[in-house]
Amino acid sequence: MLTTAALGPTRFRLVGRALCLLTIACLADPAPAAAQHAPAAYDSGGYDADAAVATSQAAIGRPLGDHLLTDSEGRPVRLADYRGRPLLISMIFTSCYHVCPAITQHLDFAVRAGREALGADSFQVITVGFDTPVDTPEAMRQFARKQGVEDPDWAFLSGSAETMAALVDNVGFVHFPSPRGFDHINQVTLVDRDGVIYRQVYGAAFELPALIEPLKQLVYNRPQPNAPIGAGLLNRIKLFCTVYDPNTGRYRFDYSLFVGIAVGAVVVLGIFALLLLEYLRARRSKRT
Repeated sequence: MLTTAALGPTRFRLVGRALCLLTIACLADPAPAAAQHAPAAYDSGGYDADAAVATSQAAIGRPLGDHLLTDSEGRPVRLADYRGRPLLISMIFTSCYHVCPAITQHLDFAVRAGREALGADSFQVITVGFDTPVDTPEAMRQFARKQGVEDPDWAFLSGSAETMAALVDNVGFVHFPSPRGFDHINQVTLVDRDGVIYRQVYGAAFELPALIEPLKQLVYNRPQPNAPIGAGLLNRIKLFCTVYDPNTGRYRFDYSLFVGIAVGAVVVLGIFALLLLEYLRARRSKRT
């Protein structure tokens, strides 16, 4: 059973927003190709949002399979190739003219903020087209160009019907055909450096901390085995001190911890100096 305790207060609020932002407005051709996979979250009675979120959440902790996909240049790509750094996975279909572009453009904004906060090469991103007859490498390339994505660590991938059916099951992505194309849950899947699904982020326009906070946990709190102690310590400091500033909508390095330490040290040294002066004054008084 999915509970507020299991999700945590922040994630529970995000799930609530996700239910409101499940895509019902993706516009496509009147008669798109049928979906290759019909999830249990959909039946003749309509879309079951609770089941969709439960399906999505159930993927957390699941290893990401080594699915074989194709990049926008027609080259084969295996998801195992992305091991070693955290990975973000976004599922879209290219004939969507409104929501999927908006999702991708907002994700691009969040990725830029994440790279600024966590490092330019700290994580990787893939956008996968799940409408296999339409989402060809060329279509994915054009889609990326239209959204203005130029990140060198962001790939736009497509795959066979069999691969896509396995991948959407793997990451808990719920979608089904509709008269307007597809209805689907808006989610970004976070995968850790070992290839295990770590978090789901919901909504077409999520708040930056919803994505960057779990990314921080992956980048800084889960160092590679046998990492140098100095690097691990630096990572923990960055995890604690890189904070989101809602006034600017950006991440910044919070020096307040170090300012507090410095102020405390000055106070302690000042007290020590006063005690020392008082001690020396007392000794001089005794001598006279």
